[in-house]
Amino acid sequence: MDTITEASSANQSFGNISFPIVGIGASAGGLEAFTQVLKHLSATTGMGYVLVQHLDPQHESLLSRLLARTTSMDIHDARDGIVVEANNIYVIAPNTDLTLEESTLKLVPQTKTDGQHLSIDTFFSSLAENALHQPIGVILSGTASDGTRGLRAIKERGGITLAQDAYSASAPAMPQSAIASGCV
Repeated sequence: MDTITEASSANQSFGNISFPIVGIGASAGGLEAFTQVLKHLSATTGMGYVLVQHLDPQHESLLSRLLARTTSMDIHDARDGIVVEANNIYVIAPNTDLTLEESTLKLVPQTKTDGQHLSIDTFFSSLAENALHQPIGVILSGTASDGTRGLRAIKERGGITLAQDAYSASAPAMPQSAIASGCV
């Protein structure tokens, strides 16, 4: 009887996702910034990581393969319907936007808002709305301001928001925008 109860509890906490999900966004200079973050993360943080970078929509992404050299965590190319698991990393696919519904990643065709692709804001906003535990958003190197609105949504829901120090970013505009907004 105890075995059945334990299995049932495990399924419930998996379905309800019993760990934090961390969204990390970057653009220009993102590979270097992602590499630095992953190099210093333990492989057993108990968190799931979703990396959202502005990728060339016309080319296959090598980001997962390049980052696999810097961490012992499993890295996956995000697929529609994949369930986020702790101690795993998921990387956005080119020419898509990524959202979170409960513990499941959803891929949709990339959209533009005011002529810009705001894939980081899109994911962070869905993370804020759907994370069952305190959502965490991180902005790294990049140009323009993608991610700032999404970080604001995370902050409004009691989440944790971080930005790379602009002086260490090869493209400081995204972290500067997030910091200047007061949501970091």
